[in-house]
Amino acid sequence: MKIGVVGLGLIGGSIFKKLRTLGKYEVVGISREDDYTALRGCDIVFVCTPMSVTLEILDRLESFVDKETIVTDVCSLKGFVSKKSYKYHFIPSHPMAGTENSGWESSFPELFEGANWVITPLNDSINDEQKELETLIEELGANIVITTPEEHDKAAALISHMPLVIAQALCENIKDNQLAQTLASSGFRDTTRLALSNTQMAGDMVKLNRENIEIALDALAGSLKSLLEDDYPDKAEKIKALRKKLFK
Repeated sequence: MKIGVVGLGLIGGSIFKKLRTLGKYEVVGISREDDYTALRGCDIVFVCTPMSVTLEILDRLESFVDKETIVTDVCSLKGFVSKKSYKYHFIPSHPMAGTENSGWESSFPELFEGANWVITPLNDSINDEQKELETLIEELGANIVITTPEEHDKAAALISHMPLVIAQALCENIKDNQLAQTLASSGFRDTTRLALSNTQMAGDMVKLNRENIEIALDALAGSLKSLLEDDYPDKAEKIKALRKKLFK
């Protein structure tokens, strides 16, 4: 089986490296500016480019891959890539894995071990192409989660996009307080780790998922207000239990 990877940053580089370590596939990796003729004959292609150019890449692939080729993207938003059909088999997906670092040098084969990998099929029937993609994703070490593009984007706002914006806002909030900057320690460091995320990726997420992020922020404001009312210790204990359950 021949597998192509377009875009060799953190995600694409990690896919490429993991597939190479398996030693059972012909793997071709290219940057988004390269000659795409190397992708001819690929059975599966992963498009791992920034969201702002993903639609352009998906269009371009129609001139290079076969109609039987399976193509998936790894964008952290699924609604905007799910509105068009292609000559090949397109199956949108999103690996819920990453670090605050970016680029080929930060990629590593174990990135997807134990991570969830979301697939948002464009129809309700499970076909052979989806099964083939799922099998390969599981070989990368990930767990498959199936949902719709709309539900994915709402959930991503809650657990990924909104936390990133909040991490940035927390840093912004102390820019004029020198004492707070001096006293900031491990708790603030860990809470604001996402502020180190790739700024291009963050900009794409905020632009394309702004509505869901704003809804999530409104809900968070309600949670904050409720938390600060009476019985705070009891509420805090329940939240602690939920946190332990999520990451046991």
